[in-house]
Amino acid sequence: MIESNYEREFTAIAKEYEKSGGNVSDFLRKDIVSIIVSGNKVIGRNTVDGVHVRAKELDNGVEIWIDIDDGTVIENPIHLCTGYLKPEGTQEILIHNHLGDRAKVKFISHCVFPSGVNFTHSMVADTDVGKDSEMLYEDTHMHSKDGGVTVKATYNTIVREGGSFQNHFYLTKTRVGKLFVKMSVILEKHASAHIESKVYEREDDYLEIDEELYLNGEGSSGIARTTVFATDRSRAKIINKAYGNAPFSRGHIECNEIIKGDSVEVGTVPELYVTNEKAELTHEASIGRVNVKQMETLMSKGLSEEEATDMIVRGMLR
Repeated sequence: MIESNYEREFTAIAKEYEKSGGNVSDFLRKDIVSIIVSGNKVIGRNTVDGVHVRAKELDNGVEIWIDIDDGTVIENPIHLCTGYLKPEGTQEILIHNHLGDRAKVKFISHCVFPSGVNFTHSMVADTDVGKDSEMLYEDTHMHSKDGGVTVKATYNTIVREGGSFQNHFYLTKTRVGKLFVKMSVILEKHASAHIESKVYEREDDYLEIDEELYLNGEGSSGIARTTVFATDRSRAKIINKAYGNAPFSRGHIECNEIIKGDSVEVGTVPELYVTNEKAELTHEASIGRVNVKQMETLMSKGLSEEEATDMIVRGMLR
């Protein structure tokens, strides 16, 4: 539960958490696993049977271990909230997730940095998904309107035989600032993965995304997908990679970048590597403006060009 001496801090973070789409009441329920971090303090936590949570304070952040027992099925999502309320500083978050065999869990993570003027957040999440287990991880970010937030997010995952993993990253409601995302997934026999990033860039935001799929097990499969809407003077560099290292493995990478503005600079690089003749890899990439036909249809219904564009983009990034 919430530490009594951090109630005021929790209230401030909770306000921003709800703006990002979270439900604050979930942190107060005793039947839900939840962890709330502010700066380098864990200001609230709760757990349930089958889920073991440990945390250690660092000089500029927190290290967290989440271990889930074999056969544990968590009906309610595990809620994580990481906040930083000061305009300047650094925060380091290290997360170690371990799912036992035949477990099933969903994580909902929100990172809120509403005041960042000169702030850097670094996060590394190492995840081990057990045999025949299922895991979904949704990570939503809310940054400051000043563009003074730098985020470096790294996700390293191994999915054991028959396991399933999904990782979705969203930063669409606020300025990006500077964002560096790296997702790497190693897949064993008959394991599957779907990793995806969706980002809306404004003003002089800068973005780099690097997604990697290692199809190391026979019959493994994976999708890596990135969607970016870049406007104004923003820049983006996207690299999607897939490695077909096992027989009957299948991988697909896809990048869609929509641009609006004469000063936007974006680039995408799909990379496919095959070391087994029975592997199958495909890719799809596109860079261009908003679909004209869709825009004309919406404008014929009374929307302005700006409103039509916004509706199309919101649909893409949802």
